[in-house]
Amino acid sequence: MERTASNLGVRARAGRPLALRAAAAAGMVLLAACGSALPPPPDPDPMSRSEYVIGPADVLSIRVWKNPELSIEQVPVRPDGKISTPLVNDVQAAGLTPNQLKDVLAQRLGEYVTAPDVTVIVAQMNSRRVSVVGEVARPGPVPIMADTRVLDAITYAGGFTQFANRDRVDVLRRQPDGSVLKYRFDYGDYVSGKAPHANFLLQIDDTIVVPD
Repeated sequence: MERTASNLGVRARAGRPLALRAAAAAGMVLLAACGSALPPPPDPDPMSRSEYVIGPADVLSIRVWKNPELSIEQVPVRPDGKISTPLVNDVQAAGLTPNQLKDVLAQRLGEYVTAPDVTVIVAQMNSRRVSVVGEVARPGPVPIMADTRVLDAITYAGGFTQFANRDRVDVLRRQPDGSVLKYRFDYGDYVSGKAPHANFLLQIDDTIVVPD
């Protein structure tokens, strides 16, 4: 493999922290157990996408109309999945959609306020993450928002190092039955236009493995 610098970033392997080397090794072990790579999956139908589910580490904005003293601009979802709000104290947020949490808060606040009009906004979607391991500048977890693609996550992780095999990037996706699917991302084919659909949408907990 020709060792040339990528236009997405360069970083030598020397001095990489032990934890990051271990994460990369774990990704390679998982990759080896996945079998042959599959072609990129098609993008999901926008109409079939489910509503966002709140998770730990997300940050919410809760507004109660005409009751600013009950509104909170930035409330983090704790590791136990709960948030703390005025009057109703701890409320379970993780596992609920914003609309479901809105209904829960309105019901609880209804004991103190007449017909409360509650709005719940996810200000930071920190629970939605993928992992990027191997030959990128900053291996580790990468937050994803709606419509985050493979190249978006690699760029967020600092881009390829000079040793990266950009044409054999794999994305590992764990299935509900515990099996793992492996999808191939060929950077060269994508940027040349040979594989325009190669840069597919990521899902929560995908692992991107960039080999050398």
